[in-house]
Amino acid sequence: MRGKQPALTTACRVVALLAVLIVPALAAGAAEPYPVRTVTIVVPYPAGGSVDGVARHLSEELAERLKASVVVENRAGGAGGIVGAATVARASPDGATLMLTASIHVVTPFLFKHVPYDVVRDFTPISLVASGPLIVSTSSAMPANTLAAFFDLVRRNPDHYTFATSSRGSAGHLTIELLKRQAGLDTLVVAYRGAGPALIDVIAGRVQLIADPFLSSLPHVRAGELKPLAVTSLERAAMAPDIPTIAESGMQGFEMRSWYGLWGPKDLPADLVAALEAAVRAGASSSKFKGRLNLLGFEPIGSSAAAFKTYIDDEIAKNGKIVRDAGIQAE
Repeated sequence: MRGKQPALTTACRVVALLAVLIVPALAAGAAEPYPVRTVTIVVPYPAGGSVDGVARHLSEELAERLKASVVVENRAGGAGGIVGAATVARASPDGATLMLTASIHVVTPFLFKHVPYDVVRDFTPISLVASGPLIVSTSSAMPANTLAAFFDLVRRNPDHYTFATSSRGSAGHLTIELLKRQAGLDTLVVAYRGAGPALIDVIAGRVQLIADPFLSSLPHVRAGELKPLAVTSLERAAMAPDIPTIAESGMQGFEMRSWYGLWGPKDLPADLVAALEAAVRAGASSSKFKGRLNLLGFEPIGSSAAAFKTYIDDEIAKNGKIVRDAGIQAE
């Protein structure tokens, strides 16, 4: 046995040397800063819309602050952005795949019976990125100049009026449904495939009312093609200070906003959430990002993840009530 001691001593020394070399290397790898590869922000809608616009401006801010490549990938398909959202729900929780989408994300369970994910449990909220009011407008040929006067016309001839929405379950759709309820109307609401065709029909007078974000409606207002009746914020909007609020039209406390948030897949580690939240908050405070979003009709927010989670819960409760009160059935 004594003859084998030098061999054992040598083996122990080799093991010890390997430990000295390998353990620090593993520790260095574990401490490698996020992100280690390209971050993809999935937008579950086509390029060119308001969700896409917010995502592309945010991607620039995140790339600058994370010192990484951040790209936007449009995965349109399915009502309510279901196809793109399902992609993110199935992604690995490593921070490489995120989602930027609108308030309609938390409304989809009320509208569709078979959503392939849970909008709360299958995603990690990171930050409420931005929000903005909508413009309630009609054709420039409409004789009514205020929302109250418009609703008076509808009450006199209810069969002559139809309202529009850019998509079922959108902030604009729920705004119209809430306006209908508060005005005591039972007017048909036609859901279009996007703001473009809906606005064309409103301008032409084929449908008579729409609530839509500033990005798509304000150019038509400025061109004289749409007559703005109200904005859905509690105060007048800086971009269009001449348009009164809905409260000024007699519906006190009325507020609806189109909002946009950043999510990750479920079980996203807390340290990655913190890193992303910090990057969004820093980006939201930059004058460049604020100026770009203001041009789209939005205000940057950059909330904490905890505050965003609470906001989501409140929005689910509020919007669920609107859907139930309107008698909207899930498809």
